[in-house]
Amino acid sequence: MATSPIATTADTPAPRTDWREHWFENEEAIYLNLAGQSPMPKVSFRAVQASLEWKKFPQRIPDSAFFDVPNRIRTSIAKLINAQPHDIALTTGASSGMSGIAYGLAWKPGDEVITAAGEFPLQYATWKPMEEREGIVVKIVSPREKFLSADDIIAAITPRTRVVSVSLVRFDNGVLLDAARIGAACRKQGVLFVADASQACGAVPIDVQAMHIDFLVSAGYKFLLGPFGTGFCWGRPEVVATLRPGPFYWMAAQGMEHGFSAMSFTDPKPAAGAKRWDAAETANYFNHAALDASLEFVLQVGPATALAHCQHLIEQLFDRFPKDRCIPASPLDRANRGPYACFAARTAEKTVALYDKLRKENVIVSLREGNIRVSPYLFNTERDIDRLISVITT
Repeated sequence: MATSPIATTADTPAPRTDWREHWFENEEAIYLNLAGQSPMPKVSFRAVQASLEWKKFPQRIPDSAFFDVPNRIRTSIAKLINAQPHDIALTTGASSGMSGIAYGLAWKPGDEVITAAGEFPLQYATWKPMEEREGIVVKIVSPREKFLSADDIIAAITPRTRVVSVSLVRFDNGVLLDAARIGAACRKQGVLFVADASQACGAVPIDVQAMHIDFLVSAGYKFLLGPFGTGFCWGRPEVVATLRPGPFYWMAAQGMEHGFSAMSFTDPKPAAGAKRWDAAETANYFNHAALDASLEFVLQVGPATALAHCQHLIEQLFDRFPKDRCIPASPLDRANRGPYACFAARTAEKTVALYDKLRKENVIVSLREGNIRVSPYLFNTERDIDRLISVITT
């Protein structure tokens, strides 16, 4: 691997270093949009190049390639979230993991699913169709104050609540929910806690055990630094064992870990654990080669390191932007904020104009729900924030 050895854990920041050397130079833009799409580090790009050689000369593909890369990915994800590899399904993103949960659970008419107002559309696209299909009720919770809190979610739980499904970090304002409080309240009342970690995993320390999470889904192309079309779903094994059976990917059958000679042609049984919910083609040479390398890099860095770096730059942003023209649209307290933040101009029209100006000047941010979202990462520096501020003020 191209990175230097780093002694760290998922919860302990790594020693300070010049992280920019791990990415290709991006001379055409200041990229501040990790919450939208991550540029892959050099080591991941090279892993894809190596995998292309396999398809160039397929006689070089060993049978072990179909199993080794997916298994390494499961192991890396397990280290990131304090789980076991066999409880992790590899998916094409958060949506496919969430769909597997929705269709796997056994429902009763009137069961409630709680989600939040302003959530990423994944939540509604998953749960609203289940109202007609299964007779469930989707309850949408609004914040009682400016930002959604764990208390808002917990107060909405009733005896009919079956699932609470929310993002750990909100896509529209960067709010970081107190997952442990929500999870503890859900566990106490027999409610399943489903968390979308797409805007958190890799840049926020996550412990599914301590947070009392029952299902965790995530995309792989944001803070996990992987390609689009990657992700995972983790399920608490006691709950996964109760899910309804369904079709499964043929390589997720029992015995396949021993190779193609162990295939069952007439009556395959799904492997134990979450593997039966794998998306097809887990041996995807290009996407998963990159994700494999990216996850190793993320583990070397440590989510705590990424979070501390991003939070520092966001605080620089809030300290330096013109207070007479801009207002924060995310919590100022870093304890309540994920690895990015949002701000707005004084009117919606001025916010759009400011966003267009930033993009025109190749300062790449995103516009979400009327806010300008600034999502830095390890390759960004204070000079990048200074450049953003200079565009705003000129």
